[in-house]
Amino acid sequence: MSRMGKSDLRTSAKASRRQVLAGAGALAGLAALPASVRAAGEPIKIGVIAEISTLPGAAIPKGAEIAADEINAKGGVMGRPLQLVVYDNHVSSVESVRAFQRLASQDKVVAVIASFISEVALALEPWSARLKMPFITPGAASNNISKQVHDDYDHFKYTFHGWFTSYFIAKSTSDSAHDLLVDQLHMKSCVVMSEDAAWTTPLDEGYLEFLPKAGLAVLDHIRFSPDTTDFTPIFNRIEARKPDVMITGISHVGVVPTVQWAEQKVPIPMYGVSSQATSSDFWKDTHGACEGVTSQAGAAPDSAITPRTLPFTQSYLKRYGLLPAYCGYSSYDMVYVIAEAIARAGSTEADKMVTGLEATDHVGTIGRIKFYGRTARFTHAIEYGIDLVPGVMLQWQQAKMKTIWPLKYATAKISFPSFVKLPA
Repeated sequence: MSRMGKSDLRTSAKASRRQVLAGAGALAGLAALPASVRAAGEPIKIGVIAEISTLPGAAIPKGAEIAADEINAKGGVMGRPLQLVVYDNHVSSVESVRAFQRLASQDKVVAVIASFISEVALALEPWSARLKMPFITPGAASNNISKQVHDDYDHFKYTFHGWFTSYFIAKSTSDSAHDLLVDQLHMKSCVVMSEDAAWTTPLDEGYLEFLPKAGLAVLDHIRFSPDTTDFTPIFNRIEARKPDVMITGISHVGVVPTVQWAEQKVPIPMYGVSSQATSSDFWKDTHGACEGVTSQAGAAPDSAITPRTLPFTQSYLKRYGLLPAYCGYSSYDMVYVIAEAIARAGSTEADKMVTGLEATDHVGTIGRIKFYGRTARFTHAIEYGIDLVPGVMLQWQQAKMKTIWPLKYATAKISFPSFVKLPA
């Protein structure tokens, strides 16, 4: 979603099972092609650029690979197999741009799925326009990604936002807070605590707009450096305001504040966005300190948001030995969205693919996926709604991630550790 903080950079031991290709940052992420499919026609290549060394980033090519394999097993697209070409950007915008250029000029891909980091997505967007290369981010959140498409459609129309904008993350989190924190737990006040990054500026603006409407008065608004290693002063400041809950916006910090929150027995629940908490490794990484921590996400490993959610989750677990982080779900969905757009357009020509993508109406793992149109505020962003893509709230309970919202998909009730003080 934003810039990687050094203090909480997390390397996944199982980040890649692919062989490094010649050339810096390149990985052989080519989907396995059954012989019967391989012979059917020239492959349609889709580029993938991801932060392979991070928990969320590693899920991007893995989710995409499962989708490509499923599509190829059914005969590919227009009789042609899909082939993924994957690059590790090493959490660098510069390397991402180089990979994007190589994918377009040398690898001859027809579309690119790239990054969960907003700064990276924003760096790639002008190149998508310049090279007329359809580009979808499965995890970055900055409002500016789709705002640029809205403001200069003819130039930036090749970019699609395959994840929630920060605005809709704030809306989803606030909607869930109304149902869970206000209605069920009778909370009345909060402090917003977010890392200082591109994606959290509009997120916090959304929080400050939506949380009071949900019934939570905002007593303070704290932004901290992603390199923060000691959260004691921040927690002390929050405790001094005596809120019922702290609403978080954290993506590349996660382990450190969570562990310190539990060790210091901060009596205020953590609720909101904690992207690292959507990985099944988070319990182990925090040594169980994440009990009661919540995070907004797109899909849940324990709840059938759609008929595709649980089968994908099980396929991912079987193949990689862990549950997918949030952008594993969306990258899986975006491969299907691209494949269907190509079939709909009957072509891999860029402008025709844009038209095909704009007509998307796909039931994926995260919901019914449609993109906002040319005149909408968030052009080419995923449409938000309870019957479209509502988002989910996940909570760690006894070493497992549980769905606690939307209520119709919930597999558990919200609860917090004993050191947390709830309103009487």
